[in-house]
Amino acid sequence: MTAPMADEISDATARLYLAIGRLARLLRRTGSPGLGPGAVSALATLARCGPMRLGDLAAKEGVAPPTLSRIVAALVEAGYVRREPDPQDGRAWLATPTPEGETMVSGVRSARVEELRRRLEGLTPDHRRALLDALDSLESLTE
Repeated sequence: MTAPMADEISDATARLYLAIGRLARLLRRTGSPGLGPGAVSALATLARCGPMRLGDLAAKEGVAPPTLSRIVAALVEAGYVRREPDPQDGRAWLATPTPEGETMVSGVRSARVEELRRRLEGLTPDHRRALLDALDSLESLTE
């Protein structure tokens, strides 16, 4: 790779990192009244994966168990999660999303998708086409 190409890729990498981070923050602020991003993420994981122990949920979310314990306690207090005994270990418990929690996740997801759609529609036709053409490449970055 030539030096100018390496510089161009380096610059594009930094710009892409910043753009993705800003877009993710903007979307995280959309549609989650009263819940922080950690709570919405934990609730979405429970809704997607089903009941799980606190330690397993903490590992999936990539946060320390004490942090997740506070998040789950707030979700329980808000009525989005309930604690149930673990049928495999009576000393442990499972966090389970309530119907209200499932509805909340669905609403947040819908609001965020709608916000992203609105922003895509606000792009120029050329920018929108370029972004749509790049989707396969962007998706391959996560594989």
